[in-house]
Amino acid sequence: MPGSNGEHRLQELLGTAVRARAFYDHQVLDHLNERMRDFVRRMEMVFMATADAAGEVDCSFRAGPPGFVGVLDECTLALPEYRGNGVMGSLGNITENGHVGLLFVDFCGDGVGLHVNGRASVVPNELMAARPELPASVAEGVRQSGGRAAARWVLVEVQEAYIHCAKHIPRMAAVPQQVRAWGTDDAARKRGDYFRAKHEPRPWAEPAGSAARPD
Repeated sequence: MPGSNGEHRLQELLGTAVRARAFYDHQVLDHLNERMRDFVRRMEMVFMATADAAGEVDCSFRAGPPGFVGVLDECTLALPEYRGNGVMGSLGNITENGHVGLLFVDFCGDGVGLHVNGRASVVPNELMAARPELPASVAEGVRQSGGRAAARWVLVEVQEAYIHCAKHIPRMAAVPQQVRAWGTDDAARKRGDYFRAKHEPRPWAEPAGSAARPD
């Protein structure tokens, strides 16, 4: 039976068990069927949820040209990792806890989403290059994408795949890639300090001038 013990208990408590069972039986798969695979191949973005060994969670956003997430087969996806801020939050979590949740949303087309839950591992780019079964989009990402090669890859072994229905998904319009500044290192266009957080106090940083002075 798909789902966690917690969700099953709540289904019984709140009287939704029959509806939930119908969803499990009709919409949840342990692999990506053909329509799901085609859906992933045309997506330009994905939200990726991870957690560390203690269960502390993080949700990150990944984007690229259509097909930037490679479909290796019905049970395996490959997500490229490009140079970013160096924090390695998602990848660090994966090294401690391989459980990962992906959400693909088609805001500009069919207005539906696809959940993919599974187990993830981090693979260096050179090891991906040695795989003979790479689809063209992944092979290009191994070499370069937007002028940059992927530094490493996240391989996801699919355990659950199911729809996110269109009921509350907002509809959006696509804009040209050059407007989006995909992959830019320009500080102004990245808007890295959009929330003006740079000079805010934080508990893990010592106040200016508080460093210990030599005797």
